[in-house]
This record gives sequence, structure tokens and C-alpha cells, in this order.
Amino acid sequence: MNRNREAAMEGGREGNGVDAGEEHEGFPPAVALGRRKYTPVVAHDNDPAMVEMSTVDLGSSSSSFPPQDLKKIKVNKEPNSASEGSEGSIHNHVGVNGPQTESKLELFGFDSLVNILGLKSMIGDQMPAPSSPRDGDDVTIAVGHHQPNVVKLGTMMGVFVPCLQNILGIIYYIRFSWIVGMAGIGESLLLVAFCGSCTFLTTISLSAIATNGAMKGGGPYYLIGRALGPEVGVSIGLCFFLGNAISGAMYVLGAVETFLNAVPGAGIFRESVTTVNGTAIAEPITRPSLHDLQVYGIVVTIVLCFIVFGGVKMINRVAPAFLIPVFLSLCCIFLGIFVARKDRPEVGFTGLSLESFKDNWSSDYQMTNNAGIPDPNGKIYWGFNALVGLFFPAVTGIMAGSNRSASLRDTQRSIPIGTLAATLSTTGLYLVTVLFFGAVAHREKLLTDRLLTATVAWPFPAIVYVGIILSTLGAALQSLAGAPRLLAAIANDDILPVLNYFKVSDGNEPHVATLFTAFICIGCVVIGNLDLISPTTTMFYLLCYAGVNLSCFLLDLLDAPSWRPRWKFHHWSLSLVGALICIVIMFLISWTFTIVALALATLIYYYVCLMGKAGDWGDGFKSAYFQLALRSLRSLGATQVHPKNWYPIPLIFCRPWGKLPENVPCHPKLADFANCMKKKGRGMSVFVSIMDGDYLECAEDAKTACKQLSTYIDYKQCEGVAEIVVAPNMSEGFRGIVQTMGLGNLKPNIVVMRYPEIWRRENLHEIPATFVGIINDCIVANKAVVIVKGLDEWPNEYQRQYGTIDLYWIVRDGGLMLLLSQLLLTKASFEGCKIQVFCIAEEDSNAEELKTDVKKFLYDLRMQAEVIVISMKSWETHGEQQESTEAFSGAQQRIANYLGEMKEKAQREGTPLMADGKRVIVNDQQVEKFLYTTLKLNSTILNYSRMAAVVLVSLPAPPLSHPSYFYMEYMDLLVENVPRLLIVRGYHRDVVTLFS
Repeated sequence: MNRNREAAMEGGREGNGVDAGEEHEGFPPAVALGRRKYTPVVAHDNDPAMVEMSTVDLGSSSSSFPPQDLKKIKVNKEPNSASEGSEGSIHNHVGVNGPQTESKLELFGFDSLVNILGLKSMIGDQMPAPSSPRDGDDVTIAVGHHQPNVVKLGTMMGVFVPCLQNILGIIYYIRFSWIVGMAGIGESLLLVAFCGSCTFLTTISLSAIATNGAMKGGGPYYLIGRALGPEVGVSIGLCFFLGNAISGAMYVLGAVETFLNAVPGAGIFRESVTTVNGTAIAEPITRPSLHDLQVYGIVVTIVLCFIVFGGVKMINRVAPAFLIPVFLSLCCIFLGIFVARKDRPEVGFTGLSLESFKDNWSSDYQMTNNAGIPDPNGKIYWGFNALVGLFFPAVTGIMAGSNRSASLRDTQRSIPIGTLAATLSTTGLYLVTVLFFGAVAHREKLLTDRLLTATVAWPFPAIVYVGIILSTLGAALQSLAGAPRLLAAIANDDILPVLNYFKVSDGNEPHVATLFTAFICIGCVVIGNLDLISPTTTMFYLLCYAGVNLSCFLLDLLDAPSWRPRWKFHHWSLSLVGALICIVIMFLISWTFTIVALALATLIYYYVCLMGKAGDWGDGFKSAYFQLALRSLRSLGATQVHPKNWYPIPLIFCRPWGKLPENVPCHPKLADFANCMKKKGRGMSVFVSIMDGDYLECAEDAKTACKQLSTYIDYKQCEGVAEIVVAPNMSEGFRGIVQTMGLGNLKPNIVVMRYPEIWRRENLHEIPATFVGIINDCIVANKAVVIVKGLDEWPNEYQRQYGTIDLYWIVRDGGLMLLLSQLLLTKASFEGCKIQVFCIAEEDSNAEELKTDVKKFLYDLRMQAEVIVISMKSWETHGEQQESTEAFSGAQQRIANYLGEMKEKAQREGTPLMADGKRVIVNDQQVEKFLYTTLKLNSTILNYSRMAAVVLVSLPAPPLSHPSYFYMEYMDLLVENVPRLLIVRGYHRDVVTLFS
């Protein structure tokens, strides 16, 4: 009774894992809390109120049940008893979770919901989020430690302001008017709508995923990795890290260019343009020199890195203040547009004019120099595709809120509302600005004045320069502070060992990752061309956005029980359209950049697959595989598979007849033989073993043994699964396996085991009954049987075999023996062999006819083999091999002795002849006939196939009325002196077909 209660408690603990999207995440499992375990009240002669309790570490995988050292604690029925203050008193017992009180739900064998669901926070205790799960890792959650009060951010300051600050940046101020002049008003509106729809749909997908459970550090990497798997998550995450690092360089260059345009005298190397489209202009246009951008950019990057090293918290406090000059500059820009007049504030302005609006409606794509000034001799041609790449960074930054998920008061409310509000407000701002810019100035002014926003601003044009510099520097700081944390989050997940240098513990700054980010940023600053850096950043951002959309598409389409996002305004079709738009934008911008970005992500993906550590995050691909397997299983149905679609699914019986070396859960050559039963390695094998004992006592040992067997199968590079069954004995265990293993048409159809060659040598008299019982169970369950004799000498893939593969085809087996011989030929070790088919004819008159029929049959089966017919009359003419005769005499003598012992026992006990627990009827003539038949067959094998690479022979069914000992004697005589033999028995169906 106690075992049953403990088993129920164990099952309850394992079943309390609330689905939260992944293993060990969301609600912490009860097994990680190190809580007390209650066992039922045990009656005691002296003290009926005896409770057995133990405080065990259930988080350890090595803990077993039932516990060995239970601490008995007495509880006196009278409250004022002296024992009440004893150390063992329940009321004074203090566990890991504080003082324990008597549980009123002890009957159920569970801890309270406060412990199971982690609701300790209701009484002030905080529980840190578990780390990323890894195979074999245990997650322990510390409870009871008070965390310092952390200021949590709401929707406005936590999501909306960071997103707005990252979206509204350098492109709007110093490139947007130029884009309107180049693309015209009409195509500029299309450009904004096209890019805005991409980020809008990505925001919808982001909102759905972010509201499907708690989020940790890593932002989009965390979301994509948990949805599409660690391989995809790491590949896209690293690309997104590069995008953030390169964005930092873009913001730095934007700030430096703005500063040099505002203060031309600060330039060390000055350049000016005197012609536009081949025409001389009155006043030279001064533009920043490339060397100035490089020098100032490197200096600014180094200064920003020092700030990041010393004060990330200060940046988070000051960052909202950077947005105030941005708002002021926007007000000045729109005020200046409304007060602008013809040639005021400069030549080229028309004020809000319908004529300018019409003139600027169409596009005017042309060649420009590196500074973007129209020049027919320039090297850069700008079209709509190139403008998409230039403008798209102006709509990025929607991940800024999700990157701060750990600091948000309510992530599932703030991220959707704040991100969507920032996306819609900036898109609306861009659309309105296109109309105003197109109506306020001539096209030539739009194309030549790179800082038209500062020129038109009123009454304080300088505020635009301040706004640009502060917004870009703030965005650069966010990139230099966010990119290292993204890299550190990837490293902390311990997927790629090469990233271990960037690991950081909780609460520490990622200094090494920051240095690496600064190195990348400085390298991009040295390039110095903002228009070349922008498309590169765009590719990495688009890869990330496509990953978010594909994640939501997959999760929404699969609709697993754990997929329950609070954000209801989503659909898999919207996510699919968003992903397609991301891919289209990538190819519109540049085929070259797209191929390079995809190739980089693919290389990282395969590198993670080869070198990364396995991790199961409950990703969508696993769910897709599961649903695909279920759908395929249902489509197969329960009817018999057509012979053309028949695949061998071997059940490899690993239980040895004797002992194996230590730490070797399976005979080493069984996995090699299992691979020989598959064509080109395709197929599945089920490796099973039986552990003697009681399931409640051996469950943990069985799990450990199953893990060892699975590891060994992987080491042998054999595709298969491992199962360990606990049963009272081998016979009962195998009977349960053969009845229940598999589902539908994916049940194992061939049982493979080793021939028990050692049973007589080591005097193992229990083996015959078990061996015969297994064969009989396979026949009743309609399973084919393959018994391997000489398994120790079975060749591996590097040991080439020559000679023949000889088949002694005695009974109809559905073509299984023929199929196995063909599968052997597909392996490198047997590809140099030829097949010989030996057929046994009862009469000489049937020999030629049988040979002709078998040849025709093999020809129709597309099998090349030599056919040899042996008549039973020829057995009489050919003498037996001497070793076969000696084995025959020994078998006769042993059978006679065994039969004599049975008769003596029956006479002594006054019972009929009994063997193997059942009544047997022994016909001496039939026994002699069976022995003689196996003798002749063994002699024939030794006569024709002594040098064969492998011999296949039909397996005779055990006679029902004969003792198992007799059958083992028949089999021993059959396999005597044959070094490598496969004994095959088919089942009542064909596995090969003549028809196409």
C-alpha cells in the first residue's frame, strides 16, 4: 500500500509541470523546489499517531523511491505534551521554505499550490526565472530570498518611448527629404506604406508570441529560439546582433555628419561640390570629408564605449531625456514648413505649393556621387529598390520594447500596446512628412540640401541639429548597450562553445561582448559611407523580422495546447504575409546582400547543428514533427501495408544470454546488424531490454539504463530508439513488449535476437524455456523472427566480405529471406558477395520444375541469384560430415537422459510427463525424425556453404508437445559448426511483390 501511495505521489510530482511553452520555464516545476514529501500514516503498535516524513532533494536526478532513510517524527495527540517542543515536532519543523504547518490536503499526497505554482510571491518571496534547459541539467529554484525592490516600467516609458527613439532617427532627418526628391511623392508614399506594412505585421506577430508566456533576456532571439529551435534562434540571433552592432556605426556616422554640416569649420579635411548634373552652381556645396567621418566616428565610438562600460543604468535614466529635443525639433520643422515662402528661408523653397506638389509627384531616379549629389558621371544609381534599402532602417526599432521585457511591469500588456502605438505613430508621421516635403521645395533643393530639415526649421533651426545629434547618439548608446547583451544571452544559453568567452553571470556587465561590439562598430565606421552601411543593417533586421513572423506562423498554424497568447488580433496568414514581405524586401534591395545574409545565417545554422550542444526548448518544429507523425500514422491506418511500401522495423532484443562488459548496455554487433537491415540507413530500429524486478522499485534504474542504451545507440550511429521494460522475468517482459510496442502500422515487424550459444556451456538450464517462449510469442503475435548465430564475428562496415550469401529456402516466408539478402548486398561489407538460393525438393521429379519456377520468381523480383535444388533423396546418398555425426550422437544421448529423468520424476510423483510447467507428449519416432532432419540439413550446409560469408536458413517452429530442451537440441544440431548463420522465420504476409 505504501508503495502505491508513493508511486502516486511520484506521478503527481511529474505531472505538475504546467505548460509554459518550454521545459523548466514559465511556472517552475514542483520537483525543483526541494520540498518535503509526505507519506501515508503508518499504524504502529505503541504509537498510532506515527507519521513518516522526509526532506529529500527531489531536484536531483539520482534520487530514488522509496527513500531509504525516512525520519520518523512522533506527534502526541495531546497538545501540551512535552514532545511538542522536541526537534522532531511537526509544528517546530523548519524546511527550506520556512516553518511548515500541518497539511490539511495530506490525503492527496501533494504539496500546496503555493509551492507547486510558485505563488510565494504573494507573501513577498521572489523566484528567479530558471535558466535555459539543457539535456541532463537540473534546475533548482531558490525560494525565500527577498529581492531588492526594482522599479518596473509601464507601457509609456518601458516600450513606447524606447521604440519611438529607435525608430525615429537619422534617416528621417538627413535622408528623408532626399528620398522624397528622388522617388517623388507618389512612390515615397508607396515606399513608406510598403516598409510600414512589414513592421506592422511583424509587430502583430511579436505581440502574439510575447503574450504567450513569460519572457527572459535576449529579446527576439529568445522568442525565435523558443519557437523555431536553438539552431534557428542562434543563427538569426547572431545576425540580429551584427545588425545592432552595425546600426551603432550608422547612428555614429549620422551624428558626426550632422555635426560637421552644422559646424563646417570643425572639419579637418574639407570637400566641396561645384557642379550638379554637369552644371556649375553659384555657391559651392560643402560636404563632410570621408576622412573626417572616419576620424570623428572612431573617437565618438570610443567615448560611447567608455560610457557603456561605466554607466548603463545612467543611460537608461537619461535616454528618455534625449527624446525631448527630438519632439522640439519636429515642432520646429513643421512650423517652418507652414511659414516657408518663396526662396525663404533659402533659394529653392516655394512654401506649401500645389505646383511644387505636382512637380514632385513623379520619380526622378538618376546617378549620384558618393555624397548623394546628382551627377551623370556618378558611380551610384538610385532606384526604388535601392531606396527601400536606404529607408527601411527608419522603420526598424520595434524590438526595443521586447528587449526590456525584464524591466516591464506587465510584458503581456505593455509590449503589444506600446510597440503597435510606436509603429503606427511613426508611420503616420512619415506619410504626412512626405506630403509636406514634396510641396514645400523644388526637387533640386530636395536632392542637394541633405539637411533640409534644419534649413526649414523655425524659429530655432539649431534645435534640429541638437535633436539629430542627441537622438542618434542615444540610439547609438542603445545599440552599443543592447547588442552585447544579446550576444551574452546567446552565450549564456550554452549552445555554442565558441561563445563561452562572452558569458556573464546574472547582474554583471558583458564587458567582453561590449569590446567585441565596439570592434565591429569601429570597423563599420572606417567604411564611412552611411548609404552603404544602411542596406547591410537592413538585411540583418529583415532576417530577424522574418524569423519572428515565421515563428508566429508556425505556432499559430500548429495551434498546440500551450499556444494561448493573450493578444487575440493575429492569424497565421498575416504572419505568413509578413514573412513573405520581409523576404521580398530583401531581394528588392539587393540580390547580393540577400544571398550573403542568407548564406551567413545558413552557415551559422549548420555550425550550430554540428558543433552546438543539444537542447530541447519545446520549439515549434518539434510540435510540427509530432503533428506530422500523428497525421502520417493516421493516414497509414491499421490495415496491412502494401508489400511495395513495406519497411523492416526491427525490434532488437538487447537482453544478453549471459553477461556483457561493464557499461555496455547492448552487444556491440547488434547495432551493426540492425544497420544491415536498412537500405541506405533509412528506417527505424527499436532497441529493447528487460530489467528483472518490481517497477515501483526499479523505475529510476530503468530510466538510467534507457538513457545509457540510447547514448550507446547514438555512439554506434544507428537510427533507433531505446526502451527498457521492468518485469518479473524475461518471459513476462517480452510478452508485454511484443503485444504493446509500437502504434498502428509502425509496430515492429521483425524480432532480432542473438542465438543462446552459451546455454549448455555455462549450464544455464532456464534459457531453453525462455528462448522457446519468445519464439512462440512472436509466432502468436505474427512477428517475423531473425536469430543471429555467430554475432561476435559479424563484420562492421569496414570489414569487407567475399564469397556468397547462401539461402536455404525451405518454407514459404513471404520473401523475407530474399529481401534480407538483398539488403545485405547494399552494405559495403557485403557488396562483393553473390547470392545462392538452395531449395529443398521432396522428390527428384520436382527438382527441375522447382528450379525453373524459382528462377522465374527471382527474375520477376529483380533479384540476381544462382538457384540450386537439393532433393531429399540425395540426402541418403551423401554421407554426413563427421562433426555433424558426433553432434547427432551427443544430442541423442542428452535427449535420452533428459527423457529418463522426466519419466522417473513423473513416476515418483504419480503425475504425467511434465516439462516447462506443462504436460508434454513425447513420440520417440518423431524426436528421431526431427534430429535426423536437422542432421541432414546441417550436413548439407557444411557441404555447400562452409566458405559462405553468411548463411540464411528457415527457422522451424517449436513443436507444441515437445519440451523446450528438445527444441534447443534440434537447434544446436542445426547450427553446429556454422560460423555465421541467420535463422529466419517470416510471418503470414508478403514483404516483396512481383508487380511495379
